[in-house]
Amino acid sequence: MALESIFFFPFFGFGFVLYFLPWIIALIRGKRDTVGIFLLNFFLGWTFIGWLVALVWAVKADPPPVVHYVQR
Repeated sequence: MALESIFFFPFFGFGFVLYFLPWIIALIRGKRDTVGIFLLNFFLGWTFIGWLVALVWAVKADPPPVVHYVQR
C-alpha cells in the first residue's frame, strides 16, 4: 500500500503541471488574459484542441496598448 502511494503522487503532480502548463506559462509571462487562459484550460483542457488553443494563447505576445490623445 505505501509503495503504491510513493509512485502515485509524483505522476499525479506531473500530470497536474502538464495539464495546467498553458496557465503556468501565462502566469510566468505576465499575460493580461490569465483568467481567460485558466478558464479555457480548466473547462476545455481535457480536449487536445482546447489545451493547444490555451497554450498558443499563453505563448502569443500581447499587443502593445493603444493610447489615444484627445486635444482640447
